[in-house]
Parts: sequence; structure tokens; C-alpha cells
Amino acid sequence: MGSQASEVSGGTGGERSASAPRGHVLIVEDDRNLLELYTEILLEEGYEVAAALDGLGALRALEGDVFDLVLTDVMMPGGTGVDILRAVRERDLDVPVVLVTGHPTVETAVQALEMGALHYLVKPVATDELVRSVDHAVRLRKLASVKREALRYLGHSERRAGDRSGMEVVFNRALGSLHMAYQPIVRTSNGSVFGWEALLRTGEPSVAKPLDFLEMAERLGRTRELGRQIRESVAKTAHRKRGVMFFVNLHPDDLLDEALYDPEAPLSVLAPEIVLEITERSPFDSVPDVRDRVRRLRSLGFRLAVDDLGSGYAGLTSFASLEPDFVKLDRGLIHGIDTQSVQRRLVGSIVGVSRELGITVIAEGIETAGERNVVADVGCDLMQGYLFRRPEELGTEDTFGLATGPAALYPVGPPPM
Repeated sequence: MGSQASEVSGGTGGERSASAPRGHVLIVEDDRNLLELYTEILLEEGYEVAAALDGLGALRALEGDVFDLVLTDVMMPGGTGVDILRAVRERDLDVPVVLVTGHPTVETAVQALEMGALHYLVKPVATDELVRSVDHAVRLRKLASVKREALRYLGHSERRAGDRSGMEVVFNRALGSLHMAYQPIVRTSNGSVFGWEALLRTGEPSVAKPLDFLEMAERLGRTRELGRQIRESVAKTAHRKRGVMFFVNLHPDDLLDEALYDPEAPLSVLAPEIVLEITERSPFDSVPDVRDRVRRLRSLGFRLAVDDLGSGYAGLTSFASLEPDFVKLDRGLIHGIDTQSVQRRLVGSIVGVSRELGITVIAEGIETAGERNVVADVGCDLMQGYLFRRPEELGTEDTFGLATGPAALYPVGPPPM
């Protein structure tokens, strides 16, 4: 069958919709009947559709247009679905790709996931499964676009790595004086404490800043050792404070540590009350089988959060791999939000798409009543920052009610409703 691609505009019953389409989808399928079926289904759902009968037609379509999703068969003339996936990745890291096959193989599935395919569907694909996969993918695409816009607005660049020097003695001193400070995460609705974030501290003055401590661990190849001690420290505190969530930061290297997956480990015993935060400031390139590792953590009862959204790497990687329960907005998106309409719009967009994906949004770094009020107004579920309390060691009086400490929860006016 000759290669070709055609454009079909979104609308009920194949007619163009008066409203804007939900997204622009490229369907690649060499079975004409299936191609027409998929097209009809997605048109009914309000999508704009371009169709190609083979790999060559798909490549031409990719050259001439921008898509929010590529839905492609795996085995076709003129190029496989994996070839198309590779071509998409060469052009845009944010475009989700969903592969569909009637002959699934382990090799193809591994290739697809390694290259970032979002879903791998097996024929025959039920209509509801197809629609659900497309909806999920397009929403992730929207979130990736907002994230990239936030990065441009905040002027963030990619992270750097340092060199190694003789730091063993200093690191050992820092490890010996390691302790955790805790900052409350409060409910926007009434200011009650939802959970506590555990923040790294040490008595060693040369690495007093947590990022310096972590960078030293990276240079020495001791991040897993540091991660284990952090988790043990948090577990001791969490055993005393049952009934609230504890948020614990993970280094990407922690995901390679089998001790993290030990069901008898101190933190694993408390897994249903623990949220593991993974920052967007570090890439996942060094972590193989991320999705499988995430499944193992979830099977223990842990929940997951993407931290520092707006300050790290743009794209779909963290959301597609982690499928997080929580997303934490970087301080750079929150600072001065009550005076910056662009920030307000960005945060509102992130909140809206996150809610569609079932993700709870936490606004970090709130320092003023104005920031608090705007964050509440745009719909953030939870808040954290100096306005409520600075990070401190947890005392016996710290429980589950309103956050206490040097800064009152709502020093100006009533809590947002």
C-alpha cells in the first residue's frame, strides 16, 4: 500500500468542531479499517487527527506539522513504530508516543520504554482504553509545555557536576553530625498540618548547606550511604509521630540502592505514611528500569512526589516515569506571585492540568500573606513556607493541628477558604 498521510479535523461525527480541538493527534496504522476506526473514535472525542498508512507517511507528517501525541502501530511498511518513536524524539522530547501492536514482544517493549514511549497497547484495543491513554498522554503534553514555559520565565539552566577532591574526613564528620529539620506542609482549606518535610542538616560547618553536603557525597560516590542514614533518621522521628505524612527527599542514586526496597527497612515499615520526593533538578538518565523501581516502591506503600517543578528539566520524563501523587512547585514560581500575573497564570495552568491527572499540588516557599492568598485562590491543595514555620527539629508538642512556631499560620487575616 502506498505511503500517504491525510489531515482530518476534529469534530463530532467527522465534522469540524466549533470549539478548539482537545489536541492534535497523528495516527499511524497500516490496517486501513483500524486507521479509520481510531480516527473516528478520536474525532468523536474532540481531537484533531492526522492519519498515515505507513512509516514514510508518518515521517512526512512529522516534518510538516506539530502534534500533541503520536499513536502508532509497531509493525508497518516503511518503518516500525520504534523508528517513528525515534524520529519523534529527535524532533521534540515532549511529544508523547503511544505504541499499539498485535504481536507484542519483550524486545520491542523494552526498546519502546527505554526510548520513552508513554503507553504500549496490545490489539485489540478497547475504545475506553484507547481514549483513556490518549487523554492521559495529551494532558501530560500540556503539562510539559507549561513546565517549559515556566523554565524560560524563571531563566533556569541545566545543572552542573563538580570534580572530586580529598573530602573523606570532612564527609565523615558531616555524616556523624547529620540530623533532620522538619517543616510543616499545611492544608490550604484550614491550615492544619498534612505532613512534614524532612530537610537535611549537619553540624559540619564546611558543608552546612544541604546541596553542598549532597554534592560532596556525589563526588565521593557515597550518596547511597548518605541516603540510608537520612531514611533511618526520618524513620525514628516518624515512629514517634504517627498519623501525618512525612516527605523524604531521594537522590536519583537512591533508586539504585536495594536497601530502599527492603520491606523490613525502618522507613519501609512506615511506607503508607511516607512520600518520597524526587527532584526535577537531576535527570533520570543513570537509573535503568525506573518504572519497575517505582512499581516496587508503590507495592511497599510509598507515595511519590515530583519536587522543584519549574526549576529542573523540562519534558515528560519525571511524570511519565513516576506517575506522582504530588507535585511541589518551586519557590521561583511562588515568590511574588501576588504581583506577577504571568506567574499566577502559570501556576493556575499547572494546578488545572495536575488536577485532571489526579495529582495533588503543593506550593513551596510561601513567605507572605499575599502569596498565600493567591496560591489558595488558584487552587493549590497544600502549602509550605516560612510564613507558617521555618524548618526545625520536631518537639513533643508538634502533632497534627495547626503549625506552631516563630511564625503563626495565618498572621494576617483568616485562612483562605
